[in-house]
Amino acid sequence: MPASSSSRVSSLSLVPGLVPCGLVSVLALVVNRALPAVSPLLIAIVLGALLTNIWTIPESWSAGITFASKKLLRVGIVLLGLQLAVGDILSLGWRVIVGVILVVTLSILGTLAMARALGISRPLSILIACGFSICGAAAVAGVEDIADADEEEVATAIALVVLFGTLMIPLAPLAAHAMGMGESAGGTWIGASTHEVAQVVAAAGAYGASALSVAVIVKLTRVVLLAPVAVALSLAARSRGTLREGTKRPPIVPLFVVGFLVMVGLGSLHIMPPQALAGVKLLQTGLLAAAMFALGLGVKIKGLISVGGKPVLLGAMSTVWIALLALAMVAFSGAMGA
Repeated sequence: MPASSSSRVSSLSLVPGLVPCGLVSVLALVVNRALPAVSPLLIAIVLGALLTNIWTIPESWSAGITFASKKLLRVGIVLLGLQLAVGDILSLGWRVIVGVILVVTLSILGTLAMARALGISRPLSILIACGFSICGAAAVAGVEDIADADEEEVATAIALVVLFGTLMIPLAPLAAHAMGMGESAGGTWIGASTHEVAQVVAAAGAYGASALSVAVIVKLTRVVLLAPVAVALSLAARSRGTLREGTKRPPIVPLFVVGFLVMVGLGSLHIMPPQALAGVKLLQTGLLAAAMFALGLGVKIKGLISVGGKPVLLGAMSTVWIALLALAMVAFSGAMGA
């Protein structure tokens, strides 16, 4: 078969799976337009999880779902870089910046240590540590190849991110209020402790407009750290020789990480007109929503039950650990009552 024909057949195999991903993405964006407080990414991943647990997903969807959960997700992460300028990060002040770096570093190391004590596999440990510490399902999918994780481990990590991150939406504002935090301190704490960007927006939005703006910058600063974490994990995987036989060694610097950093640099130049930025943000949200739906289709309740209680316990312990680290960061930054 000629190369062009083979490529055409391969591309056509993506269509059955990409169509539902695209439709759900559009639906999620429409619902978000009507109800701005409801995140399109959360809608998409929940719909995917619901659908896969009440209906048998056709095998013909497989190629498109895989494409959406990997390729579209990485493009979405790259475009996410445009939302953050270096100046936004610097505006937090050196104490908060250093604090965020320490929170992410210590939360990953602490989660890995707890996972080791619980006897959880290294790939699943890495997925949970990165998902909880950096940016939720996007981080899980971003490091799954580096961690050499299988589909069940990816689905388990994503399910735990959805479960515990969603619990943080009502609990984080209540806890911040109980501790007497002002909007700036509350936003800093929520942004540093909550798993998904969408969950941060929902939780901080309930605490106040000022809290929301601070929380988003803090959270996106955590997202930036996906780049060095991915590089560190890649170097560790190459040096340890822990990949399964026949598995391709991960690149030292994943391409999507390079793209993300380039977009952060481009966004920092402030050369794109507002209309173009708005269009890119819509595209980025649409791509990530399609990817979240695809990832949600891998979250099967039976599979989560079959892995036992240890990963769930790790998720709970990691959530508390990150919340405590973030609280220490807020105290260190001197913003506790602000």
